[in-house]
Amino acid sequence: MTPLGNSAQARDIAYHVHGYTNLKAHEDKGPLVITKGAGIRVFDDTGKSYIEGLSGLWCVSLGFGEQRLIDAATTAMSKLAYYHGFNHRSADVVIDLAEKLVSIAPGRLSKVLFANSGSEATDLAVKLIWYYHNAIGKPEKKKIISRIRGYHGVTVASASLTGLPHLHGDFDLPIDRIMHTTSPHYYREGHPGESEEEFATRCADDLEKMILDEGPDTVAAMFCEPVMGAGGVIIPPKTYYPKIQAVLKKYDVLLVADEVINGFGRTGNMWGSETFDLDPDFLSCAKQLSSAYLPISALMISDKIYQAMVSESEKLGVFGHGSTYGGHPVAAAVALETLKIYEERDIIGHVRSVMGQFSDRMQKLGEHPLVGNARSCGLMGALELMKDKDGKVPFDASQKVGPAAEARCLENGLIVRAIGDNLAFCPPLITNSAELDEIFDIAEKSLDEAEAWVNDNGLRAA
Repeated sequence: MTPLGNSAQARDIAYHVHGYTNLKAHEDKGPLVITKGAGIRVFDDTGKSYIEGLSGLWCVSLGFGEQRLIDAATTAMSKLAYYHGFNHRSADVVIDLAEKLVSIAPGRLSKVLFANSGSEATDLAVKLIWYYHNAIGKPEKKKIISRIRGYHGVTVASASLTGLPHLHGDFDLPIDRIMHTTSPHYYREGHPGESEEEFATRCADDLEKMILDEGPDTVAAMFCEPVMGAGGVIIPPKTYYPKIQAVLKKYDVLLVADEVINGFGRTGNMWGSETFDLDPDFLSCAKQLSSAYLPISALMISDKIYQAMVSESEKLGVFGHGSTYGGHPVAAAVALETLKIYEERDIIGHVRSVMGQFSDRMQKLGEHPLVGNARSCGLMGALELMKDKDGKVPFDASQKVGPAAEARCLENGLIVRAIGDNLAFCPPLITNSAELDEIFDIAEKSLDEAEAWVNDNGLRAA
């Protein structure tokens, strides 16, 4: 029933357009209005409490109401509400943040550029990949490879890299020079009798064939999330990244690690690149960089990339990129305080102490009759719902089984996200053992209810 009167729901329908939402259905249903948060919980406008089992959008790592971040923002706003980085200007806190990020960066990364979102950081990486190859005299080496089910953002270039059809439909995407190779989703893409290692070899072979078919002199870079997040929390199969990186090195193809979801402890290390032994030329981060308290993102680059940028900007007279809010001093202050909290409270140590429990509870739910596959890494995971778990037969998308299970979680006080028929979990990094049990107890109850709904509606019938 459509909300009536001057309620928040009715005004939202009247004035606000929502992303990742069926807009017609929203006109009838309206929003769940969240009014406050505390710890790992949020509260709606009726006072009902929910555990935020997806950290908002994979991002509120320190939970809600962290006073140190509130104070950092307030102090920074009072001191310097805004400044920019154009034409040799800088703000002291932005310098501090850049230095800190480089000090904790994996591998060869040595410089930082700031933006406001993960999508912007992806777009910036695309621009720099093209700029770099022009600078080194390889103007034809411009094609970029991503992966089916990969997620890299929603702007024109970043949505093109995203390998999900609903981000392309009727937006005239993807743009040219962007391609998608095999998804490393062993559960769904592995052939019968094929081991994880054999599947990883096939993925690497597919990548090499794509590069050879396109022409190695035209292929510039590949984007990878260490663990694919919004595509369904897809964990790479054994030996996948060593084989992929060997192909990239063979054909002089740059590697971009998209750490927007993976970074800052989510996988049990500071970076997903450390968890999976990646050696990227670029690394993008956002979300947990500020625990999402203010928008900020960063793109870290290797010295090889930076030196080419220096020579090209000298030739052209300027490095022709920048944004008004990139490296905003207030957002930078909050991000810097977030990184301090991670260290002082040993957040990564905490993640390591509870991620075994997280994995055990995920695997236990994998035994549920509705669940075909349970997978996790660190404190992120997914349950893939199946019509026939033994035969790996999915439900028809039109049956909306995943959204139905998500809705039952919400009714029971747990916010998760249905990605098709995958239920994604990504609780705040501060979540403790008792809270994890609460999350999975609610999830189990909700799956039982969803299973009953499936059976009552005959959705397993041929």
